[in-house]
Amino acid sequence: MSESDLRDFAEDLHETARANFGESTGTPYFNDSFTEVVGGYLVEDGALEGVEPCYFRKETDTGRGAMEVFGYFIGRGGSALDIVTADLNRKAEVIRKAEVQRALRRARSFVDRCRRGIHLDLAETDRAHPMALAIYNAWPELSRVRIFFVTDGRVTVDAWDEEEVAGLRCTYELWDIARLHRLASSGRPEEDTVIHLDPPLACLPVPGDDDYSCLLTAIPGNVIAKLYDEYGAKLLQRNVRAYLQARTKVNKGIGETVRNTPGRFLAYNNGVSATASAVVTAPGTGGVHEISQLVNLQIVNGGQTTASLHNLWTRDPRSLDRVSVSAKITVVGGDVLDQLVSEISRCANSQNAIKEADFQANGPFHVAIERLSRSDWVPAREGSTAQSRWYYERVRGQYQVDLSRLDRGKQQRDFRAQNPISQKFGKTDLAKYELAFLGRPHDVSLGAEKCFQIWTSDVLGGAAPVVPDRRHFRHLVAKAIIFGRTRKIIQSMKLGGYLGPTATYVMSLVVDRCVDQIDLDEIWRTQDLPAWLREAVPGVANDVVRPLLVDAPEAANVTEWCKKEACWDRVRASAWAP
Repeated sequence: MSESDLRDFAEDLHETARANFGESTGTPYFNDSFTEVVGGYLVEDGALEGVEPCYFRKETDTGRGAMEVFGYFIGRGGSALDIVTADLNRKAEVIRKAEVQRALRRARSFVDRCRRGIHLDLAETDRAHPMALAIYNAWPELSRVRIFFVTDGRVTVDAWDEEEVAGLRCTYELWDIARLHRLASSGRPEEDTVIHLDPPLACLPVPGDDDYSCLLTAIPGNVIAKLYDEYGAKLLQRNVRAYLQARTKVNKGIGETVRNTPGRFLAYNNGVSATASAVVTAPGTGGVHEISQLVNLQIVNGGQTTASLHNLWTRDPRSLDRVSVSAKITVVGGDVLDQLVSEISRCANSQNAIKEADFQANGPFHVAIERLSRSDWVPAREGSTAQSRWYYERVRGQYQVDLSRLDRGKQQRDFRAQNPISQKFGKTDLAKYELAFLGRPHDVSLGAEKCFQIWTSDVLGGAAPVVPDRRHFRHLVAKAIIFGRTRKIIQSMKLGGYLGPTATYVMSLVVDRCVDQIDLDEIWRTQDLPAWLREAVPGVANDVVRPLLVDAPEAANVTEWCKKEACWDRVRASAWAP
């Protein structure tokens, strides 16, 4: 890719961040917006489970260096801390290794200060106080720290050696503009993941059909746990139940087997079904082969087994020494990957029923929404003939792929004008708009991927099939406008942390109270909120919703509190009325 392509993509990222910026002024709020934009790519890639944007910079007490982070997330059931830091406004210029090192050092310094209680030095109104407090409270259960360095410049190193932060393993991921561009323009939802196995796994090849082959193997339990620890959500992206409600009985049974009869785990557990786009094997003895490398490994059935073993391993690394897990690995090319994985998931699952809608991420509904988004034009503003569209990105990277097919210059300028980045949305965005409108802000607060899976199962997978038409599409856009404009208004109020859940709960509460007053057709025509709604949002956010969110029962983590239906019940029971 050329340097001009990278500069254009960097400008697209900034434009998207500015479009999400609202009326807030100041570096922290733009940095939050940029983190949210890039975080969206990394979440869909599976590199991150989620991200809470929160820019913070402060000189250290000694005056040497500084602390600086752009966001955080506590994932893997509370065992992993992800920190995002960045170097912005580089527009594809080369960033020296020493500059990357300083940024990583500033992030490590912040993590260490959180461990030691920096929240005590911050006012409770400080926007970074909730982040620092959350990390401090989570520290006793943490087993690792991951620091993500993102930039719109180019870095000259591919990887950074892991270190320790206060005794915890600390690894790094570097995402520069070239790597982000590859992800955004690949037309695939994730980067290739290459796993090297040392020692290799013994396997038995089984003949398949023309478009796939199979390998049967037994994977040591600690190997599965380590893979999940390293790659996390990337291993489960195609597992249709990976983000749905945990099956506690399954998890409990796995724990009992590991504790009481670990040697029989292979016999008692159904194992995992996985796919890979490629493998490297070598012949062994007696017809057995050895797997030394797996490309794009995906556990499509057995996600609960994987997560449960990881949880046990983080508590006691020796607990899985005698555990083996049976595995069927289907090697399938990209041309039929989505279709075959859905069929494998449907047929392999024997523990819990899966609704048909769970497999429709690439199904008729999304194809229809995509088609409507390419043909339905937004009404022109008064006095203007210029029109634009709301671009539905059914697969991550479609926008960049469509743009790259056009000649540079007028054709690309026209495409951007007709399909503004501010009007681009994807599957997970769609799910957020719909669930917030349906009064399920607690489900939206679970994060993009979990929210999408819940919407797919509960809404798209309902008794009656959902067949979107033009009216359905326009109402969806109207919900997007309510969601986006509400968020911008609240962002401009500079209330501090928890912007996402505050905006979501405000939208759900307003719709709950005022659904008869909300004219989705009129919002589509004007592409804006009605005046009464714009005027209502600040008071609902500041006086009603946010106080109820931050006052979590028993001083619980606010982010986790927002994910509970009890939180919505409390907000819904408030006395606010329009």
